[in-house]
This record gives sequence, structure tokens and C-alpha cells, in this order.
Amino acid sequence: MTQALKDEDLEVCRSATHSMDKKQIVEHMREHDVRFLRLQFTDITGINKNVEVPSSQFGKALDGEIMFDGSSIEGFTRIEESDMLLKPDLSTYRIDPWVSVGQGGRAHGRVAHLICDVYSPDETPFIGCPRQTLKRVCAQASELGYTMNAGPEAEFFLFQRTADGGATTQTHDSAGYFDLAPIDLGEACRREIVIALEALGFEIEAAHHEVAPGQHEIDFKYGSAVSTADRLSTFRFVVRRVAREMGLHATFMPKPVHGINGSGMHVHQSLFEGEKNAFYDKKGSHGGISDIMRWYVGGILTHARGFCAITNPLVNSYKRLVPGYEAPTHLAWSMKNRSPLIRVPERRGLGTRCEVRMPDPSCNPYLAFAAMLASGLDGVKHKIEPPEPVSANVYHMSARERGRLKIKSLPADLGEAVSLLEKDEVVKNALGNHIFEQFVAAKRQEWQEYIAAVHPWETDRYLTVY
Repeated sequence: MTQALKDEDLEVCRSATHSMDKKQIVEHMREHDVRFLRLQFTDITGINKNVEVPSSQFGKALDGEIMFDGSSIEGFTRIEESDMLLKPDLSTYRIDPWVSVGQGGRAHGRVAHLICDVYSPDETPFIGCPRQTLKRVCAQASELGYTMNAGPEAEFFLFQRTADGGATTQTHDSAGYFDLAPIDLGEACRREIVIALEALGFEIEAAHHEVAPGQHEIDFKYGSAVSTADRLSTFRFVVRRVAREMGLHATFMPKPVHGINGSGMHVHQSLFEGEKNAFYDKKGSHGGISDIMRWYVGGILTHARGFCAITNPLVNSYKRLVPGYEAPTHLAWSMKNRSPLIRVPERRGLGTRCEVRMPDPSCNPYLAFAAMLASGLDGVKHKIEPPEPVSANVYHMSARERGRLKIKSLPADLGEAVSLLEKDEVVKNALGNHIFEQFVAAKRQEWQEYIAAVHPWETDRYLTVY
């Protein structure tokens, strides 16, 4: 493996983690030999996209005057209305902790990036921009007096590469939960990822090996919904970039290997009223849970089947949501039990929160947070009471026991999830008509392609029998 990061590059990266105005950013880029600026955004499926501009265009970029062809981006616009503007959020300015090097080792200078909102040419917010969709739902929360804090736990796998650099599903270790070297061979890579993230301003709380061989988790501090979604997009880029530099392939695919645990993205979330956690009430039920939190949980449970296509958007996502691998499959909540969809950690006071365990790291974080927040707010507005929390292991319950407790199941596959999304007006309204229609069309096509394909399992099972 090669050393991915150099101390001098990290120091330059750290120098950009405080807020700056346009003039200060231009001066900072000149001082640190930034030659290129990436204007970053996501399409509706959550894939990071960017337009890169040279130093001669920095002024236009910071003024939000850089245009791109939206018709080339999944779910954005028709060809006849393709021009889109990128408006940068100056607070997201960072310098990448790698120096761009071309053929023959020639240095191309440093690269910085800014996360952008997408606008139409008439300077109005583009209705298909996922980041602005989340902003809109957050504004609805603000009208009710709340701000959402979110803390995701995105798991990922590190796999070996072939001699020519291709990705494999061969794990590089045989370690398990919280194991350490020498059997955790990803430890060095994980540390390099943490170093890069900290240089970019992340506050890393923990990094450890997960349950499955080759599986890892790095947790960063919670924050507001939009800033956390921004960090999650950057997090996925950094993980894959550092892994590649160290000769490994990182993937956020939910279930890359049959027979072992898949990768989830549990999302801890809470509502705040100013500095006060609205989920905490010293005199509340279950040791300090407020009515607001209980209703929020009720909203999540009511709409989980409807937003599952958003939080678990791939055909492969539903290979993870099966019994036996610690992923939730049923709509219930609990104080300590990790088998239901929602777990309430024991901490109270400012740390009171619910952990929604169904999302996976392939989702678009902006849309996933928007869908969950809108669902929780619907519970608060309509005072939706959740069922009593479950203490027994839901995985071990019979269908009759679950029926008696009125515990429903998550959709079994992407096709069913999309059908349930189409019926959920709260989630549809949170997404907006444009994103809803484009997302459903893309996922319907993905599902049809999958069910029309002949898979190796089928030929192994049937070819010589029938």
C-alpha cells in the first residue's frame, strides 16, 4: 500500500475549514496554488456530480454564473430546457488533501471544491435540486419552530483490486466487530480516511471494523440536516478516493456479498427548539421521551413503507433487508432492542434521539433526510401515536405474534417499495412533483431491467434440471 496523504497537504486543507467570503476565498486559493475548483452537486439518485473550472473562472464560479447541461444529469431536465446554474454555498469551501498530478509526475496544482445548489437560468431555484428539496422541508420544520439534527452511521466495505485495478468482492481480512490488527487489514486505510476527513473539518467520533469481513464504519458528529447531508456526500467521495490511493476498492453497495451482513446507514435524528432538544421531557414517558418525540416516531413508522424507496433505493438494497443479518425488516420501535426499525438510545437530555435503522448508504442523503423529516413532522402535526415499544426480538416472532401487535413489514423488493411510494402523499409532497416523477420513472426502469434479466442463481438452479 502507498501513503495516501502528506502532512503539508493536510495543513493546507485544514487552513480552509473556517468561513470565508468571496474575496477571502479567492485570496486563499491564490495563496495556496489552487488551480482548479470543483462545483459539486448530486443528481436525484445521489451520485456526486461536478463541474470543474480553472483559475481564470474562479470569479464567475463564486458569483454563481457557471452553467452546465442539465439534460445530461439523471432526472434533471428535458433537452429543450437544459441550461442550469450552479450557486455555491461559500461555507462549504474546502481544499482537497491531494495535489493533482498528471502524467510523468507533473504537478497540476491543488484542487478545491464547493457544494452548490442548482438554479434555473432565470435565477429561480431548480425544482429538481435534491439539496434545495431538503432545504424546503427544513423550512417547513422551522415554521413549526424546529430544526432537525441528524447523525448518520454509514458502513462500507473495503475489497481487494485485481492486478489491473479492477474491483473485486474479495475481502482483505477475516476480522469482525471491533477487531483490530493484525486480522483487521483495513485499519491503516481507515486511519488515512479519518485523517483526510479531519483535515476537511469533520469531527470524527469513532472508527471501527464492523461485523462482516472487510466491513467498516466511521462516525462523525451530528449536525443540521443540510450540513450533515453535505458532509455525507463528501464522506463517500473521500472514502473511495483514499481506498483507491491505497490499492483497495471501497463500496457503499448495501449487500455486495451473499451470506454476510450488508451495509446500513442508521440515522440518528432529533428536533431542536433553539438550544433545547424537543425530544426530551424530564417528566415524559419511557424515562424522558417527550410527546413531540413520540409523535415523530409515530410519523416515521406510519410513512416508513412509503419512503423506503428513497432510503433504500437499489434493487440490491432489499438483499440487505432480510431476517438474520441485523437489518430491520418490521415496523416497530424499542428502547434497547436493535431488531425493530427504530431504536431509542438510552441517553437523555440534549442527546435524546431516535435511531432509524433502515436506510442504507446508497441513498441520496438530501432526499432521505427530507423524506424522514417530512414523515416525522407529519406525526408531530397530527399527533400520531406509535404503538407500544417492543422489548422482544422481532426477528423471532411468528407472523401471528406480529399480527397481534400490528407490526407490519417493510417492502420485500424495489418494485413494491416504489408502489408504496406512489401511494404516500406526505412523502410525495416532500419530494415535489418533479423529483417524485423522475425518481419513480428511474426506479421503475431499474426494477424492470432486473426482473427481465436471467441471473446466475437461475441457471445454477434450473438449467440442468428442466
